[in-house]
Amino acid sequence: MMIEKYESKIQHWLESQVESASDDQLFAAGYLQGHVAVVLSELESQTDQSLTQLDSLMNQALRNAAQELQQHDQTLVNRAWQSLLQTLHD
Repeated sequence: MMIEKYESKIQHWLESQVESASDDQLFAAGYLQGHVAVVLSELESQTDQSLTQLDSLMNQALRNAAQELQQHDQTLVNRAWQSLLQTLHD
């Protein structure tokens, strides 16, 4: 049940990014989209499906992928994740 709620809010957030975001924000949102899908899949198999657990898994995934991005892009992606996480809290 929680996963579907997260997916709905994430989809809405992504759509809002497409409508109004800068090129950098669009890049970060697109980059996040793939990682979020993997993390949600992982979260589905866990008993703890809280936002705290989602945040923990997502931060781990972003740390693991850090070498893929330049520092500037890492900062953009981390900011995008914080924005998305705030949306999930609302």
